[in-house]
Amino acid sequence: MKPNFATATAAAFMLAAPAFAAEGAAPTGDAAAGEEVFAKQCVTCHVVKDDSGELLAGRNGRQGPNLYGVAGAPVAHVEDFKYGKSTMEAAEKGLEWTEENFVGYVQDPTGWLRDVLEDDRARSKMSWKVRDEQDAKDLYAYLHSIGPDAE
Repeated sequence: MKPNFATATAAAFMLAAPAFAAEGAAPTGDAAAGEEVFAKQCVTCHVVKDDSGELLAGRNGRQGPNLYGVAGAPVAHVEDFKYGKSTMEAAEKGLEWTEENFVGYVQDPTGWLRDVLEDDRARSKMSWKVRDEQDAKDLYAYLHSIGPDAE
């Protein structure tokens, strides 16, 4: 039996569905658990301050970028932060902090940059790794929950 146009179109949409579902999809992690991960693993270097300057998480005196609005944002989205060369190259490629990208990055920042840039010399300024994948997903959910797009 020869496939007709309708069958071919339906098959194409079914194959593309996972890609469409991932973009803009709700985080899969637990925001409450992510708040604990942030307090234990991220607070030393990062802060979350909203656009009015209100401190939502962390404490002042950070060395990493403000993570407010990171969920779904373009890579290197904080205007006045001095990102490393490889991170800026990732930003120039138009990469965004989807859950998948965020989880991959926080689990192995340099490895993730090397993969997405296809450059074995790429390096991240972030040396800390969130070792557990579920912790990374929970962290993303938490940052999403206190970001500008939280519902």
